[in-house]
Amino acid sequence: MRRDRFLKNSLILISSNLITGVFGFIFSIILSRELGAEGMGLYGLVMPIYDLFICLISGGMVAAISRVAAVYFSKDDFRNLNRSIDISLLFDCVWALIIVSLVFVYAQYISVYIIKDVRTIHAIQVMCPAMLFIALSAILKGYFYGTSNIKIPAFIDILEKFLRIVVLVTIVTLFSLDDVKNTVTAAYVTLTVGELVSFVLLYIAYKIKKSHYKFNFTAAEDKLQLLFNILVISFPLCLNGFLSTAISAASTLIVPRRLVGAGIEYSMALSMIGKFKGMSLNIIFFPMLIVMSISTVLIPDLSEKIEKKNYWDAEHRISQVLKIALLLGITTMVICLNMPNSLGELFYGRKDLGSYIKFCSFAAPIAFTSATTFGILNGLGKQNIILRNSLIVAFEELFLLYVLTGISWINIYGCGISLIITSITTLALNLYEIKRICNLNISKYDMFIIILLGILLYFVLAILNNVLPSQMFALKNLSMIAIAFLISLVFALYILKNRHK
Repeated sequence: MRRDRFLKNSLILISSNLITGVFGFIFSIILSRELGAEGMGLYGLVMPIYDLFICLISGGMVAAISRVAAVYFSKDDFRNLNRSIDISLLFDCVWALIIVSLVFVYAQYISVYIIKDVRTIHAIQVMCPAMLFIALSAILKGYFYGTSNIKIPAFIDILEKFLRIVVLVTIVTLFSLDDVKNTVTAAYVTLTVGELVSFVLLYIAYKIKKSHYKFNFTAAEDKLQLLFNILVISFPLCLNGFLSTAISAASTLIVPRRLVGAGIEYSMALSMIGKFKGMSLNIIFFPMLIVMSISTVLIPDLSEKIEKKNYWDAEHRISQVLKIALLLGITTMVICLNMPNSLGELFYGRKDLGSYIKFCSFAAPIAFTSATTFGILNGLGKQNIILRNSLIVAFEELFLLYVLTGISWINIYGCGISLIITSITTLALNLYEIKRICNLNISKYDMFIIILLGILLYFVLAILNNVLPSQMFALKNLSMIAIAFLISLVFALYILKNRHK
């Protein structure tokens, strides 16, 4: 039997995602300084369209491929593993070309009648090739995750995010871009270049890795059957992703209209969205990279445990992940409550983000924990449950945003209230389904210790905030963040390694 690599793979993926997250954060900082708050709002209006078509093209493929690959790899069935990847690449390539062509042709319609801002036409067109590349990359990433070769996609992701920064700075400098339209377009050009490089490197690595595995004499299954096995898993996830993302896109596009309806000028509405979603939420959800990294590794890990009927190990793993996500959420909330104004000034050079950061931080513990439940249900093979619950939450979010952001004295804070409520709903619905399948080994004692740790962190940061000199602004605030997450990391490693009460 192969040894349990969950901890090792989680740490590798967390490390790589933190590095890529830092590069992505730097990218957003550079972008915010080039675009301003209004430009960030416009950039954020295009992204849901990109996400929507990505879900339609390749939604669920990473999870489906990683689950199938984990099962075949555990049996040393390399023949059917490789055949599954090959047929999936062919299918997704044809499907992606159809969708991408339609998006390119109807870019003007999408820009004028859906986004309702003509400045986004070229941004939509230049992002079309990126959708093809990311769709094919999703299959290859699923292959590496399922075969526990986490380092390969991790390194390539780091390179791709770094390349985005270089390309953006180069384009802006060479062409002296000074208006919102052209800079937003340049940002999506960097996205396309990065995804192209990522796909090429992933494919080369796949061909090399594929040649290293020894040939075996298992019977070759029909390729259409292999594709069907993958689509059975991915289709509910794809439908879930597409429908929930479509509703989420509608939610994103409806916010500026509701803010205008509440008496706020359009340019001011875009600025508020840019500061709230494009900056404040970026700060709060940066640690979510850790949660999503663990969830990615969790899917094949749970699939393999269920396949081998190691139910106790699966239940224990689920409880570990939930506790770590809650711990990270509490740590993030504590940091944001202690130094909201400093965070906005430190990362974006703005002094008007503090109230947004403080308000949204209350969603972090629930949002982080609820995010892991989707990975758990994926690993347990409950894609239909994910579809149902995601749609419920997406409709709830659309309703809440429509009502709350249209109230003048709530305005953009309606997005924060909606985030808190929908995170609670997601957590309640998903935990109910998880409890129907397996026991959750999370005692009141565990919860009490995590909450006490959060209180301790709050007072530690409050003391450091008063003791450390304000003259060294950047060093002071970065040190406080590092200390808080270092304490949480030590406790998280203890949770992962502690296999018995």
